[in-house]
Amino acid sequence: MSARDTLTDALYGLGWSTVRKLPEPMAVRLGDIVADLAWKRRGKGVLRLESNYARVVPDATPERLSELSRAGMRSYLRYWMESFRLPAWSAERVRNGFEGEDMHHLTDGLAAGRGVVLALPHLANWDLAGAWVTTALGIPFTTVAERLRPESLYDRFVAYRAGLGMEVLPHTGGAAFGTLARRLRDGGLVCLVADRDLSASGVEVGFFGATARMPAGPALLAQHTGALLLPATLWYDASVMRGRVHPPIEVPGSGTRAEKTSVMTQALADAFASGIADHPEDWHMLQRLWPDDLDPAKGTP
Repeated sequence: MSARDTLTDALYGLGWSTVRKLPEPMAVRLGDIVADLAWKRRGKGVLRLESNYARVVPDATPERLSELSRAGMRSYLRYWMESFRLPAWSAERVRNGFEGEDMHHLTDGLAAGRGVVLALPHLANWDLAGAWVTTALGIPFTTVAERLRPESLYDRFVAYRAGLGMEVLPHTGGAAFGTLARRLRDGGLVCLVADRDLSASGVEVGFFGATARMPAGPALLAQHTGALLLPATLWYDASVMRGRVHPPIEVPGSGTRAEKTSVMTQALADAFASGIADHPEDWHMLQRLWPDDLDPAKGTP
């Protein structure tokens, strides 16, 4: 392990071991301080966040974009402070930390035995939403995690999410799709963060006036298994996080598999866009998303 990887792992370990022990007001304040310091430095992540917000709010003035990026960094650090503390939250604290709208789409779909794919963007705290599903609804689910460097950091995230009641599969290795399909055919729930995919297999969608790529997985799983495909969006509201489960995205009655996947993924993108437009400061996209934003000299995100 390199020195940088060792430092990264140590810092995350410090967060999970120390931040969870702080009184909540102190943790909130610490998050705001760290967020403001990062925002004032105007590093690559902050500049990219601001650039992405310019896509979402095209008529925003520079002053408005600056306000949004500061609020976005505070929201992002709130996500991390909550995530560090989630393993120590009581079941009551988890239940009281989230309020959902139109949850019947989820519960009715599972009650029908179809299996459900719940797809969401990087809005607010998807880990808290997952903990609420397992705690308040008593519904276990399976998700996929991108492999991180160092491997020990990936192991920390897997253990963290497993401790919240999630089954976590690695994104790489090729076996995830088959396992997800089996869970769905058994009538289970699969939750996937699905607003960014710059791989060759990504599906092109219209997203805030330009072409972006999003993963084909949610649509393909619904087609393969007959599971219900539900978009979900999240946002912060003072001390509570709120969320909405959107109406099901149906599999088109005609067309090739690729055509059906394209239509369904575009419908997902439209649902994501509605939630992001309503609460842009809670969209934690500090990476390039649109191919138009790729560095033409390097061809990489």
